Amino acid sequence: MSVRLIDHLRSLGLDGRTARDALASGKVRVDGVPVADGGREVEVAQVSYSPSHPRLVPGRDPVLLHQDPALAVLYKPSGWLAVPAPHRSETNMLAFAGKLLGGILPVHRLDEGTSGLMMVARSLRAQEALKEMFEEHRLERRYLAIARGQVSPDLRTVRSHMLRDRGDRLRGSVPRGEEVPADAKEAITELRGLEQLQGASLVEARLQTGRTHQVRIHLAESGHPILGDPLYADAHSARHFPRLALHAAYLSFRHPLTGQELTFQAPLADDMEGWRRDHPQRAPRRSR
Repeated sequence: MSVRLIDHLRSLGLDGRTARDALASGKVRVDGVPVADGGREVEVAQVSYSPSHPRLVPGRDPVLLHQDPALAVLYKPSGWLAVPAPHRSETNMLAFAGKLLGGILPVHRLDEGTSGLMMVARSLRAQEALKEMFEEHRLERRYLAIARGQVSPDLRTVRSHMLRDRGDRLRGSVPRGEEVPADAKEAITELRGLEQLQGASLVEARLQTGRTHQVRIHLAESGHPILGDPLYADAHSARHFPRLALHAAYLSFRHPLTGQELTFQAPLADDMEGWRRDHPQRAPRRSR
């Protein structure tokens, strides 16, 4: 049974001010991720509250969720670079993890605007094994997006071949009926609408391949660009959310060295959750 997070904190004996302060300072976590949105619905078993949690700002500061001798799983806030970029001086997730754990090696990337789960390797052996896992699609990744329009709740598989440059210096799919160039790579995404919102939908995207911008491109080419996407959305949709409304919500895989099954979930980021809750689908008007 789900309850409002703020109500759960009150049931633990926290008064309103203490509960709000705990949320704002990262003392409250859902599936290990600090959240500040007390209005969200949660399962009690997902929630942990501890005054001893490090003080941080939910949605701004990254978090180490898991570490072992081979790998680490991190929570990346929107606005953080995943890896160092040329001519950019901002702190990135590799540097953050390296400061905590020592030598860190990249495995995959998240776009700067995307929030959610990210994995890094702690040894060359682990990096090679994890990259092979990604290349052979031996892990499950799910993203949540807020996309324009009404996306069907029926599961739909989108397949295309993607190019690094579709002709306008952006990535994109080879148009149907055209010959597929040798350098095009197959991209497969499973899409389904989870919730109908005002002029938009909360969408789940399951990656069967891991091409750059894959979810963004497949949704845009399906007529449902992600809100806040500065590259693939129309001007109106791009302005409709202050950042790319894409969230890496689920990661499940077998540990490449121990064989242990590992699963991580990240609740919808506070900004996306607030927008979702503030924009419920309006009931159709009754004719008189």
